Amino acid sequence: MGRMADVLAFTKGHGTENDFVLVPDLDGTLGLSPARAAFLADRRAGIGGDGVIRVVPTAHADEDDVRAQAEQARWFMDYRNADGSAAEMCGNGTRVFAAYLRREGLESADEFVIATRAGAKRVRADGDGWAVELGPWRLTDPAASERDGVDALVHLGEGDPYSAVSVDLGNPHTVVALPEEVDLESVDLSRPPVVRPEPPHGTNVEVVRPIGPGHIAMRVHERGVGETRSCGTGACAAAVATSFWAGSLDTGSTWTVDVAGGRLTVRLLADHGVELAGPAVLVADGTLPLATLPA
Repeated sequence: MGRMADVLAFTKGHGTENDFVLVPDLDGTLGLSPARAAFLADRRAGIGGDGVIRVVPTAHADEDDVRAQAEQARWFMDYRNADGSAAEMCGNGTRVFAAYLRREGLESADEFVIATRAGAKRVRADGDGWAVELGPWRLTDPAASERDGVDALVHLGEGDPYSAVSVDLGNPHTVVALPEEVDLESVDLSRPPVVRPEPPHGTNVEVVRPIGPGHIAMRVHERGVGETRSCGTGACAAAVATSFWAGSLDTGSTWTVDVAGGRLTVRLLADHGVELAGPAVLVADGTLPLATLPA
């Protein structure tokens, strides 16, 4: 699948209903402006998705630190939020990206490395889906987190703020510990949560409800997008935060994370590593005239 003179090819895919528009740019000449990415993600005027992924050779990436990954990763997942802003990476997106590369014959192995703005990520085929090593996580404010178990307060609509802890997985997350008396489905995520102190680059906010040992349910408001059906790095952040609050960040422990769009599996690895596994579905292929894109 490629780009003809006056037509843009695309593929629509999703991972636990976190959906993306994938655009092949196999010679690195297309580029993707914020306005064009936002148009493609628009659910009414464009194709529709939580984000847009440009499939481009790592050697043709715009950023020096991404091009530096070319020796270990042939392909760069140039990820854009629905508002067109560039993002570090996307956990669900990495699996859909891997599925696309395999289907198109751009990668043939069951395990390979892809480039992201958050560094190189190893992906592997995992049954009907894919698993990705997302690299090391870290507490954004370790001193506050380890002292109080929280480092932020989050306002979700009206009422008092909720306690939260911030986890960096290459992109920022703030995980809310929902009190037992508050129903997960009742939380208002129609507006961006207000986080204090305010993160300098914004943050994704996950609201978590424990289900049982090693099992949580989650909803998420993604920066630059709004509430989505799933967030892969958010599921990892939620599992890490819940493990941290439980005082048990054991290597090899596995978490089941229920999201609105399905179920993900998170495994804690050595040295603060984390692996995300789940489905990746390529739904449709199509083309649209380049003339319909913003200049």
